Amino acid sequence: MEKIVTRFPPSPTGNLHVGGARTALFNWLYARHMKGRFVLRIEDTDTERSTQASVDAIFNALEWLEIDWDDGPFFQSRRMDIYREYIQKLVDSGHAYYCTCSPEKIEAMRKQALATGGKPKYDGTCREKGLPNTEDAVIRFKSPLSGTIVLKDVIKKNIVFDNSELDDFIIQRSNGTPTYNLAVVVDDMTMGINTVLRGDDHVNNTPKQILLYQAYDAPLPVFGHLPMVLGDDRTRLSKRHGARSVVEYRDMGYLPDALLNYLVRLGWSFGDQEFFTREELIEKFTLKNVGHAAGIFDPAKLQALNADHIKAAPPERLTRYLIPVLKECGQEVQEGQYLEKVIQTLGTRSKTLLEMAEGARFYYQAPVSYDEKAAKKFFKAVSLEPLIQLIKQLEILDEFNEKQLEDAFKHVMETTGLKLGKIAQPVRLALTGKTVSPGIFEIIDVLGKEQVISRLKKAVQFIESKENSE
Repeated sequence: MEKIVTRFPPSPTGNLHVGGARTALFNWLYARHMKGRFVLRIEDTDTERSTQASVDAIFNALEWLEIDWDDGPFFQSRRMDIYREYIQKLVDSGHAYYCTCSPEKIEAMRKQALATGGKPKYDGTCREKGLPNTEDAVIRFKSPLSGTIVLKDVIKKNIVFDNSELDDFIIQRSNGTPTYNLAVVVDDMTMGINTVLRGDDHVNNTPKQILLYQAYDAPLPVFGHLPMVLGDDRTRLSKRHGARSVVEYRDMGYLPDALLNYLVRLGWSFGDQEFFTREELIEKFTLKNVGHAAGIFDPAKLQALNADHIKAAPPERLTRYLIPVLKECGQEVQEGQYLEKVIQTLGTRSKTLLEMAEGARFYYQAPVSYDEKAAKKFFKAVSLEPLIQLIKQLEILDEFNEKQLEDAFKHVMETTGLKLGKIAQPVRLALTGKTVSPGIFEIIDVLGKEQVISRLKKAVQFIESKENSE
């Protein structure tokens, strides 16, 4: 069996967004599942809109998603000699011809066709003239005037196109640059691409591309057109639906595996399973489970899935993604056991890494102030005795394990006659500066003896100062 070769060919005219990322993902997953090759090609022939910043943004997004490529990146702008060679082959074989019709003349013929109920297309004026190459000439492909083209689509099934609907489309502009359809076909042929998976907005380009393959006497790749990703109002996905560029999701604290998991489910299924690891996706992904209906993008579902991936990820894996987010929040941290223990306490309560980073702040910075409402409620004179008693109990501990901590709290409860809740909330506020946090014993275990006692003493001083001033 021939090795599967897929490709992802973004245009560098902006950031990589959800739709493009999903196309890259489907091609990458299929290549990896089939143990084939995945090619990255940058389609940068639009010199006015293509930028290096966009190229860099595409690379950054794919690298963050951990979508790697086996060949490339190839740049169309560096392949002009190849395109010219293949265009000349079509001219020499009689499949293409020079056309000198002016834009004004072409617009007039299209208007005339519309006026008579026809298709607004080129009427073939120069088709049989045998014109030579001139400075203002374009090159057109000589499309068949009758018959049909059958697109055998592995997702949409057979689609039939009537050749009479096509015109003699341009394959080279007057400035010598190739058009999209020509460049794509030449690239796919010369790069050995045998499987083309792309959005179904490309369906109408496919009959022209099939004609070019046939003119070159080249085998057709397998075509599969993916259903579109739409907003909740079933219109083309945009920022107003909550969709953002891939790097924005990274900066918002999403995990790459969560975004991949969500994107693959916008058009592909495996029974009722919703949660997939990257390894499971590679194992299970096939084209037969790609659906026909458009996927509806739901930011809330994406966030819920992100929370599931955060919960499921081992702390040591999360550190690589959390450290940059912590640094953005002003926390310089290092990999290691301390950070992993911090993550363990926050993993079940964080929907995003931004939430986790915010929740982790008190682990790295002692509270400089306390939540005002909480301080009024829990930092009262009655709280002094249990806090002082707890400090004494903690200071004499030779180990700081869960059993000894529980014994210390039990001693304070027995001495003061207070229940755990009455002691825990002032302690929580002293350690974190707020009343919502992971479990009190978890916090104490992570912070360690020295930091816990220091923060408790600071709280005692705060309460004493507050009581003295009232």
